[in-house]
Amino acid sequence: MAQTESSHQAKNAPEVSIILPYYNESATIEECVRDVRRAMQGRSDYEIVIVNDGSTDVDTAALERLADCVVHHRENRGYGASIKSGIRADAAPILVILDADGTYPAGNIPHLLERLDHCDMAVGDRSHLPASRRNLGPWHRRLAKQVLARTANYLAATRIPDLNSGFRAFRRADVERFLRLTPARFSLTATLTLAYLCEGMSVDFIPIEYRLRPGSEPSKVRPFQDTLSILMTIIRTITFFNPLKVFLPAATGLILAGLAILVYGILAKKILDGTIAVLVLSGVQMAVLGLVADMIARSRR
Repeated sequence: MAQTESSHQAKNAPEVSIILPYYNESATIEECVRDVRRAMQGRSDYEIVIVNDGSTDVDTAALERLADCVVHHRENRGYGASIKSGIRADAAPILVILDADGTYPAGNIPHLLERLDHCDMAVGDRSHLPASRRNLGPWHRRLAKQVLARTANYLAATRIPDLNSGFRAFRRADVERFLRLTPARFSLTATLTLAYLCEGMSVDFIPIEYRLRPGSEPSKVRPFQDTLSILMTIIRTITFFNPLKVFLPAATGLILAGLAILVYGILAKKILDGTIAVLVLSGVQMAVLGLVADMIARSRR
């Protein structure tokens, strides 16, 4: 099991923890921390937690001068693992997560905290402004995000403007209910969005500017692997909370396919009874599995 070390400067118990996952971002971390402190100017009830996820460019002394708490992973464990380590690092009741690469505007932290007075989670929405949408990456990445968003919208039965924004505020007591469901990589934010919505919790999306990644450092997102991972996370999370949303469409598709082949067989005077039986029975079994899964999901609540 990967080990974690942390250092914590003496400070009164904070009300807000601002968690910055850090992986080889020495070029942007200082400016990001300065932006956070400017945004929180006039408040003394917050702390900055940097989670160093096995970086190779790390200056430990510099990080500890910048932050109130530094958590070190001895090896790279992924974005989700970094956020979870930051959440577990201290006991502030309100948490903000923010990337350390300078793409999210730290000046909007107070707006997220204000909105949190009226909802369970406040999320920075990168999809609202045209310039921000262009900064999300090349066309194929934006297309993949659209496919994922539409899939999540259908399965969650609500419109989700920004499924996996890495800039959000929430309460520790709420998020700790879902940490065991969250993966170690980029799918953590998508999982939290879906978990909150499926549990009937309120999620507010606040339009923000999303900036180009500074310098020449490429995005750490792996287009194919991470898109597939997020798609599987969407399906897995919805199955956990509302399994009928996944099982019933699959069952209906199988039964309709069997009926379509039956009609074709009648018209072509060639009945494919084996194929029809397999499809229809598979559809019925899928529907029964969905009902059983739904009963199990309801019994957990």
